[in-house]
Amino acid sequence: MTDAYAQRVRRLTALRGCDTVLSGVRPDSVAEQLATLSAMATDDALPDYYAEGGAVAELERRVAELLGTEAVAFFPSGTMAQQVAMRYGAELTGRTTVGLHPLSHPVLHERDAYAVLGGLRAISTTDAPRNPTAEEVAAVDEPIGTLLLELPLRDVGFVLPSWDELVAVVDAARAGGARVHLDGARLWESTTHLGHSLAEIAGLADSTYVSFYKSLGGHSGAALAGSAELVAYARAWRHRHGGTLFQQWPVALAALAGLTHELPRLAGYVAHARTVATALAGLPGARVFPAPPHTHQFRLWLPHPADALNDANLALAEQEKVWFVGGWRDTEVPGVATAEVTVAGPAAELDAGQVAALGERFLRRLPVD
Repeated sequence: MTDAYAQRVRRLTALRGCDTVLSGVRPDSVAEQLATLSAMATDDALPDYYAEGGAVAELERRVAELLGTEAVAFFPSGTMAQQVAMRYGAELTGRTTVGLHPLSHPVLHERDAYAVLGGLRAISTTDAPRNPTAEEVAAVDEPIGTLLLELPLRDVGFVLPSWDELVAVVDAARAGGARVHLDGARLWESTTHLGHSLAEIAGLADSTYVSFYKSLGGHSGAALAGSAELVAYARAWRHRHGGTLFQQWPVALAALAGLTHELPRLAGYVAHARTVATALAGLPGARVFPAPPHTHQFRLWLPHPADALNDANLALAEQEKVWFVGGWRDTEVPGVATAEVTVAGPAAELDAGQVAALGERFLRRLPVD
């Protein structure tokens, strides 16, 4: 066991033992996860075989219904699904260029798979801490095969455009001959800010990817949604990528549980995130972004080193059974760190006064200069 893994186990054990949790959720044990799968399975249900039938087929049907698309293909990972979507756009348009934000997931978190595996080339659409505008897309000085829009844009603070801005940028991309793909890993919680249904949002794009473990609490897995032609292509390339596994019913059942139980709660989490963010912004030296949050997740900054903040959070969890916010990282500003706050079920039990009080308890554990 590596030191990093041992520290991760320590943090998860501490979080699991907390009576109060502000950011995130208590991790389930393997036994608890098995119980969830058992509750989702019918007595006569058969497993899927090579991604056909069983819970995988039911999951694809549910997602197609939610997104209002003609077809859906299940994928073991979002990274794989997005490579296929971008490649499809290149083959249809004859353009190997992809419009990407420099802080989008394919650029930061996929080890340049779009270039190494797909032979594609990224074109930056904007350097601003948001998705590109219609004017910026129209001003790109070379043709784009696929415009990828990450909704929300996670690495700048889970930021979304307005509905009118989204419609305008899609229209601008199409006017330039590009296809539009939505990186909707967290699309589930984006409907509140955009003011439109999942189907209306997905209906703007040529293809949409959604995740089953981000926000929904599944084990892993993703779906790529769009036309029947896209999905037929996606199934062929999923096979080539090694993604057509023999059986995937545990992942599919966990995803179905998330759609059944967690998806209906997300709008409430988004609403409560505004209360939590306002309370946290009142802590000494604190800053939140965006204000108010666009989803149930947002960024928090505090004027302290990351190591001190992480140590204080772990000590609070282990000694007082209270989890504040973990995962602090130092920024380019010395002595200032940032973390992502996720308002979910446990935080829904806390009002603004309780959030502020938790913040004060947390800050008291920091070393005094």
